[in-house]
Amino acid sequence: MREAVREREFREFAEARQAGLRRSAYLLCGDWHQAQDLTQTTLMKLYAAWGRIRRDGNVDAYARTILTRVFIDQYRRRTWREELVEAVPEGHPVAPATLELRLVMRSALMELPPRYRAVLVLRFWEDWSVEQTAEALRVSPGTVKSQSARGLRRLRELLGTPAHEVNGR
Repeated sequence: MREAVREREFREFAEARQAGLRRSAYLLCGDWHQAQDLTQTTLMKLYAAWGRIRRDGNVDAYARTILTRVFIDQYRRRTWREELVEAVPEGHPVAPATLELRLVMRSALMELPPRYRAVLVLRFWEDWSVEQTAEALRVSPGTVKSQSARGLRRLRELLGTPAHEVNGR
């Protein structure tokens, strides 16, 4: 009986969060197929520890941490290649100016080293604190701060944008 409840709880969580995890994975890797693979790997690892995680509390934070670590681990192993696409293949209809801005930002984000990209996605897309990001990436808060600053500076250079328009804060 407990196993059935556990299965149902995990299934409900996975169904509710899969799209959000996939969007975050896409921002990390820039490829929808790779994002799906990252998401599936994240959900498998999450399932393996589900009993402990759901008792401990913040399942969403744990899932995002797993996703980020899986991305970084795969990049280190270089078992995949990024391939930029002309247009985002799926998503919600967006106003043309907003769509253009999103494509420009995504393209610039893909130019950043994976570590900077991971920090920026967690800090500004996921709206995590410096401490949460540091814990997820297994680095010091100072490293998160410096990589955030360097990543944002590089984005500004790539976009030719004044600093206040890229910070997002």
